[in-house]
Amino acid sequence: MSDDLQKLRQHIDELDEQIQTLISERARLAEEVARTKQANGDDVFYRAEREAQVLRNVMQRNQGPLGNEEMARLFREIMSACLALERIMNIAFLGPEGTFTQAAALKHFGHSVQTLPLATIGDVFREVESGTASYGVVPVENSIEGVINHTLDEFMTSSLSICGEVELRIHHHLLSKAAGIDDIRKVYSHRQSLAQCRKWLDSHLSEVEQVDVSSNAEAARLASADPASAAIAGESAADIYELDYLAKNIEDHPENTTRFLVVGRRATPPSGNDKTSMLVYTRNRPGALYGMLEPFAKHDISMSRIESRPSRQGMWNYAFFIDIEGHIDDSNVSQAIRELDETASMVKVLGSYPRAVL
Repeated sequence: MSDDLQKLRQHIDELDEQIQTLISERARLAEEVARTKQANGDDVFYRAEREAQVLRNVMQRNQGPLGNEEMARLFREIMSACLALERIMNIAFLGPEGTFTQAAALKHFGHSVQTLPLATIGDVFREVESGTASYGVVPVENSIEGVINHTLDEFMTSSLSICGEVELRIHHHLLSKAAGIDDIRKVYSHRQSLAQCRKWLDSHLSEVEQVDVSSNAEAARLASADPASAAIAGESAADIYELDYLAKNIEDHPENTTRFLVVGRRATPPSGNDKTSMLVYTRNRPGALYGMLEPFAKHDISMSRIESRPSRQGMWNYAFFIDIEGHIDDSNVSQAIRELDETASMVKVLGSYPRAVL
């Protein structure tokens, strides 16, 4: 080994020791934070706004060579491990194990949490409402396929607040125990994934039977038991069910992204870069939609999404799900919502929360 290489490795070892010492000191401070909170009667250990601020600061001061997102992910895991010293959180998600929703939960909370797979989106809401789970993670929209109506419908009756959002780039892989693509006779996947990989399937597996199942993780489980079949799923499913990659990134649109919402029982204070989601019921009269949107324009508030769903309060009556920039504590947002409340039949603020950082 050359002297130059030996010196570089020695320097790395010294830095590793310093980093480990600093992480341990951070963990001890986290334990002290927990004791201070308990002494003050504060039982809120996870602060979404605080974590978002820390991660934004990490990205702002990053000078490379690691990218901003990679550096933030490292700090996310450090924060997750330190928070687990205060309290290990139980995070409910739309299961089973190996779904993209679980990947989103771990991206947001880090790997030092316990994840609880549940069968339906409604089950996720109920587990969080009952206090069995600390928070829940559910999909709300995909950049290709649109909104997930089951999630929107749950907000109509739920008391939970939106505490955060996660954006996850969706990469689909063809997974199997088969030796090669020519051995595949059946492909399992969720119907949305089959649709998102339509061109690739038509080009490479046009004669193979496609079977729609409840989730990509279930597809991976089925493929693991049948070497003549394959699943379209993500990396987590490949690891859990010990499947090989026959083809990677087979999605038709490389920018395919799904947005997930984090739901909890408490409101989130401002982080400095927030969004607010609300549910608005309008009266069935001319100009109702214009009246709903006018306060946002008046107070210079950008609206990033609007979706309509049957209100369940009468035939042809609709509720609108709206996302806007800003926090409910911001003066222009609170004023716009007060004015909206005067014209709409009902306004339900679903939550103000930090914009996705990673």
